Amino acid sequence: MLCCFVFASCTTQPQTAVKELQISRVESMPNQPQPYKMLDWHEKAVNFDEAIFDFDATGEFRPFIWLDNAKRNLPQTTFGLYTVIGDVRQGPNKNKGEFHEAINSLGALMSAGLVGIDKRDQKGYNFVKMVQNYFNTDNGWNIMMNNTCPEVALLGGGYGRDWWYDVFPNVLYYAVSELQPNVEGADAIQKTIAEQFFKADSILNGNYDYSYFDYAEMKGKRNQIPYQQDAAAGHAYVLYSAYQKFGDPRYLEGAKSAIEALLSQKESRFYEVLMPFGAYVAARLNAEQGTNYDVSKILDWTFDGCTAEKGRTGWGIIADRWGDYDVSGIQGSLTQDGGYGFLMNTFDMAWPLVPMVRYDQEYARSIGKWMLNAANSSRLFYPYEIPDKNQYLPENKSITRNVIAYEGLKKVDAYNTEEFKGVSPVALGDGPNWVVSQPKLSMFSIYGSAHAGIFGSIIRKTNVEKILQLDCLATDFYKNESYPTYLYFNPYDEVKKIDYSSEQGVDLYDIVSGKLVAEKIFGKGSFSIEGNKAMVVVEIPAGSKIERSKEKVTANGIVISFY
Repeated sequence: MLCCFVFASCTTQPQTAVKELQISRVESMPNQPQPYKMLDWHEKAVNFDEAIFDFDATGEFRPFIWLDNAKRNLPQTTFGLYTVIGDVRQGPNKNKGEFHEAINSLGALMSAGLVGIDKRDQKGYNFVKMVQNYFNTDNGWNIMMNNTCPEVALLGGGYGRDWWYDVFPNVLYYAVSELQPNVEGADAIQKTIAEQFFKADSILNGNYDYSYFDYAEMKGKRNQIPYQQDAAAGHAYVLYSAYQKFGDPRYLEGAKSAIEALLSQKESRFYEVLMPFGAYVAARLNAEQGTNYDVSKILDWTFDGCTAEKGRTGWGIIADRWGDYDVSGIQGSLTQDGGYGFLMNTFDMAWPLVPMVRYDQEYARSIGKWMLNAANSSRLFYPYEIPDKNQYLPENKSITRNVIAYEGLKKVDAYNTEEFKGVSPVALGDGPNWVVSQPKLSMFSIYGSAHAGIFGSIIRKTNVEKILQLDCLATDFYKNESYPTYLYFNPYDEVKKIDYSSEQGVDLYDIVSGKLVAEKIFGKGSFSIEGNKAMVVVEIPAGSKIERSKEKVTANGIVISFY
């Protein structure tokens, strides 16, 4: 009887288990990081939104939000968020209230959307409409940029001179527009961004050897900042998203062109945050468009980091133990004084890499193991989650409400303070170095903490400690019709049984082994996962008709596996 509904045809060959592909740097990380604690990241993101978007907050350096009435680019009021607590460059009475950053504001809107908060109508504000002031038309660039105007560009962050700062806000805007849809003007902005990125990639014609690109003059530019060839990954991500949204085949060709430009590099040029988006797009193009891009190369470039002498040498994924703490999985400098990780970058890594395993499940174990380490290590950025002796401002942590983290986690102290000699790791931030008179509280990073919803939407605990349920659809934006899909990694040596519940009758299909692993779950059920293995489990209606071809596996006509 089972054969009748499990296989569409008795002549159809069962899917064979996929061959695991390892990411070598992940192999050097522990299966079971210690000490271990998994935060409720969903709760963290919800509480962050409540704390930050509060115009009535009182106390030192509050509220953290203000209104900007300059009406740059659009005839409407927008809002600003402090980049770090107490930033002396920012606020309603500093620099005409115009210095605030899109990476912060857009990150906060995306994070909120990921955990189910509607920012289109919150406390009387449509924050998603307001954020459109970052779409720079006044300067002719016609893309989302990190500031609303060049007048504040040199105060900090990046604007028109540092490529990732100009590309990443557009990646974020596409995510926000998917999560918070039907906002006036959003489709037109997305379309214009896609056109600008398509033109830019066409003009670059495979050569991304520039510090930034002038989207008004349509010319690559060079300055003292290292060349950022992984901007191609950002172009590819936006263009493939635009292809899914608008259906214009030029955007598909542009996405392919940008990935080919990225892969043409002879070594890693990982600069800040964009490289892993290239791995996601390459895997998705291979799965959906039949290409054959080298995903492993991009993943190795990401995890092993940049080795180019003229690039951002040493930027990659930390795999280490500092003092009494496993800190593997966080992104940052591998070389600066033994290592310096950053929270925002670590959050942002999960965005493309967890959904990537839907399109290439060969990396399921590596990504699952990396996420266990990254999520465990990331708690150490929060002042209530690391001992007072390992952080700079324990006496001030109440201002963070346990939702604003330190910007960084460093193997050793960055400020040569006597009390931190021999202490490792140290939670701190670069804020005090940015400008004279910046308070020490600027070590607490609002812009880094703003991206917590990525973890909040992806990570759930299971009944077995250290085995996480990772939602592969949460950040898989502009996807085709899909069934719920979850990545599990078992860090133990023995088989573990995972509880699973459903209010409807479901079967569970593992796209790694190519097998049904549980059937007819209604209410409570379970499945087993082997030791040191990963599964990518797709929840399909009980008794679904499963059909297989050389390219994909479908359930009721919906693709559940591309192998």
